[in-house]
Amino acid sequence: MDALDRFNAAIATLGGMLWHTWVLYILLASGTLFTLWSRLGQVRSLTHGVAVVAGRYSDARDPGAISHFQALSAALSATVGLGNIGGVALAIGLGGPGAVFWMWVVGVLGMAFKSTEVTLSMLYRNTDDPKNPSGGPMWVARKGFRDRAPWLARIGRGAAGLFCVTLLISTVTGGNLYQAWNVGNVTQTYFGIPSWVAGIVLAVLVALVILGGVARIGAVAGRLVPLMCGAYLLAALYVIVVRIDQLPAVVALIFQGAFDGVRSQGAFLGGTAAFAFSIGLQRAFFSNEAGQGSSPIAHSAARTDEPAREGIVAGLEPFIDTLVICTLTALVILLSGVWNRPPDLAFSETPSVIEAAPREWTLDGGTLSPRADRAWRDGDVVQVHVAAAGRQEAAAQPVPIAGTVRIRSGEPVVDWSRVVSQQQPVLVHGDGYFVAYSNASFTALAFDQVRPGLGKWLVTVAVWLFALSTLISWSYYGEQGWAYLFGARRVTLYRLLFCALIPLACAGIFRTATELNNMTAVGTGAMLFVNVPITLFFARQAIEAQRDYVRRMRRADGRASSQT
Repeated sequence: MDALDRFNAAIATLGGMLWHTWVLYILLASGTLFTLWSRLGQVRSLTHGVAVVAGRYSDARDPGAISHFQALSAALSATVGLGNIGGVALAIGLGGPGAVFWMWVVGVLGMAFKSTEVTLSMLYRNTDDPKNPSGGPMWVARKGFRDRAPWLARIGRGAAGLFCVTLLISTVTGGNLYQAWNVGNVTQTYFGIPSWVAGIVLAVLVALVILGGVARIGAVAGRLVPLMCGAYLLAALYVIVVRIDQLPAVVALIFQGAFDGVRSQGAFLGGTAAFAFSIGLQRAFFSNEAGQGSSPIAHSAARTDEPAREGIVAGLEPFIDTLVICTLTALVILLSGVWNRPPDLAFSETPSVIEAAPREWTLDGGTLSPRADRAWRDGDVVQVHVAAAGRQEAAAQPVPIAGTVRIRSGEPVVDWSRVVSQQQPVLVHGDGYFVAYSNASFTALAFDQVRPGLGKWLVTVAVWLFALSTLISWSYYGEQGWAYLFGARRVTLYRLLFCALIPLACAGIFRTATELNNMTAVGTGAMLFVNVPITLFFARQAIEAQRDYVRRMRRADGRASSQT
């Protein structure tokens, strides 16, 4: 393996440690605790939270910079992103249909988790400037530990600084590079426009928004989020209606995969119920950001003097993100059948599995057949599946060997990666190659299977809008962490650096979506390790604030009813 392969392997290992199964158990247990502790606060978010967003309880005199609706939109613009398009595709591609069930579980429990952590941040937000408040786990740690006992103040400052560091890591990886790379990849795949050109255009658009501060971010998000969600949902519902006869079988497959696993037949690598559980939870937590501590930063700018009120609003995020949008994406992919399709291209010459180095295997020979949709391009990725003995996961599922297409003398040739195995692997699907679509392109392929051309235009537009919205919100998240560490006077430098990373991500420094997924896992996992303990330590205050708020609102509603 070359240096880049070793680096990617190290990042993948680190991400696997941060997202170990026991971490998922802790998140599930925490979400369950907050659900019971709040007495099914999810119902409150779906009733009272909707009324708050509609403006029923708004007061322009309250401290804050943006409305409840704008705060929710800004937070949603960060969560409703490529995780809803590409992340769901990745979850199904690796974990199968069963991953969708566990995404639903995270969606429900995440509502209570998000409500608790946002209420907590609202209790401790910094309102020195009432028209531009700031908040998040760093302020909870800084003020909360100090209020508990003076000798804990140093621990609080350390935890706050550590959270800001992990916040910046996640901002660079999942909030910037991951979004920009997918935009460049989809644009080049469908329209042949060089990825770096798309990166420059995207960077300019982001700069025009974020240089205006949180007020402009809230205003843009308030218009952009309903537009992009509405268009995407209509297209997904169209696919479901067209394939409605297959819906019962797909739903049954989701439950079967969650508890029994699904056997590999085509493009799907095959997996156990345990793997569906793991990948489904991970991708759902990545998508709706419950437990990461990012959304409280956006909600802390809301105009309100009731901390619990904004926490109740925040519970709507996982519902919209995971239970609605992610579910529709999953149904489109499963109804289309692309997740477990047969090989895309037949072998004109079957490649051989050879030993490139001790216990490292690759492919030799083989000729690429012409693609039906377009000509091969330099940088396209294909893969074959092999049964690789000696790897722990091999007993449960095959593993891929990916190949990067290079155009040499006008002909496509493949530079194959390697797989580690004690024994010589064998081809699982010996009759052809699979085209390795990027996460977003995979979802586009699913739409195209139902109506040719729909995926090309819908997903390209959706990827641009979703990525743009995520970039502008995550730029604000990272800005708050940057300002906490280095001071508000250096925020302009941060914004310029953030925008400069966008074309860099599109300049070809990443070869596959897997490399970026691994980096993103490290960023989000690091945030969890800091924010979850902080939330659990101070959660009682958030729950008590919510209960007190509910009691007062019930009394107020009772008085209003009697007067009526």
